[in-house]
Amino acid sequence: MARLHVVALGGRLPAWAETACAEYAKRMPKGYEVARAGAVPKKIRTVALDEHGKDLTTVQFAELLKTETAFVIGGPDGLRAEVKAGAAMLLRLSSLTLPHALAQVVLLEQIYRAATLLTGHPYHRS
Repeated sequence: MARLHVVALGGRLPAWAETACAEYAKRMPKGYEVARAGAVPKKIRTVALDEHGKDLTTVQFAELLKTETAFVIGGPDGLRAEVKAGAAMLLRLSSLTLPHALAQVVLLEQIYRAATLLTGHPYHRS
């Protein structure tokens, strides 16, 4: 069963982004499987991606993966206020504006990077 969930509320991805997200999901270390969904799971810590959210380093981000978590990405207009209000944390992937599809790819890559760090893979920034 997946412990990590990526919830995309903005519709279908273009083929290039779908391919990249699927590749990162496939490469996740055991115990850090990612389920991609279109709805926020119930009773799971939610982290909403938002341009005004908190900046984290990779090591800080890795701490979020120690608990079952749903990362929620909005569509082109972001997330509804009630989704953000119900989140345990608002997280910013970048100070730059990212297209919805690219934000998903970046999020999956960061989850992969953090999971490998937690499983003992050497991290070049340590």
